[in-house]
Amino acid sequence: MIQGQNVQTNPPACIFSCALTWGNLTDNLWPVEMLEAIEKLLILQDRDRRIARLRNELNNIVPERQSLQSRTASSLTAFEAAKHRVKQIETDRKKLELDVESKKQVIEKYSLQQFQTKKNDEYRALAREIEMARDAIVKLEDQQLELMEQAETAQKEAATATRVAEDSRRVADKLLADLTKKEENLQKELAGLEADRDQLAAAVDHSVLPRYERLRKSKGENVVVGVAHGVCGGCHMKLQRQVVVSCQGSQEIVHCPNCGRILYYTRDMSLAVAE
Repeated sequence: MIQGQNVQTNPPACIFSCALTWGNLTDNLWPVEMLEAIEKLLILQDRDRRIARLRNELNNIVPERQSLQSRTASSLTAFEAAKHRVKQIETDRKKLELDVESKKQVIEKYSLQQFQTKKNDEYRALAREIEMARDAIVKLEDQQLELMEQAETAQKEAATATRVAEDSRRVADKLLADLTKKEENLQKELAGLEADRDQLAAAVDHSVLPRYERLRKSKGENVVVGVAHGVCGGCHMKLQRQVVVSCQGSQEIVHCPNCGRILYYTRDMSLAVAE
């Protein structure tokens, strides 16, 4: 246990004997003054918590920015797909037109050959070819009609995708600008807190600060914790009575024997053991 600074007023010895019974511990026994080292550690701990929150906010900005960019990219991808669909349908429609024109030329060719031939077998064969070409034209024209309907639907979808992409980009640009401004403000605030933190750490007793720093790395933001209902505010394990008495005495730095955290006591903390 590391010895801290002595308070100016020491309680009478009889008080410590009474203090061994928790029911006799009251705020009326003597003024409870917090050790200066504890006060400085609590201020430093508060600053560390604020710094940790700011760093966490800054760390969240990167995935937030990526999420916004991803949503914008998704809407753009949908727009490009819709536009490609319109172009593909138009390409397919033009191909059908060429196929129809090709069949018409076949009919014209076979019709001329029919006129020129004098053989019945050749005439009938050409007639079959002409009929097949005409059937093919009917099917091709049906496909053209289907593509025209698909083109109308695709154009509407493309128009909708265009509006969605534009709206998404506009909203994303605004949010990204706000996010960039937020990032700049957080970085500025963090720089100020970190500079202030160095000064606060320098003011802490050099015999206490290393222990605090080690605990902060292993325990997180709750290093200096209060004692209430006879338990440690960090690990929530029940404390021995003498440990609680030492905390109330405020004459030395007291550590939790279970987790090693630094303990402190103030008037508003109940010393009654929770049932």
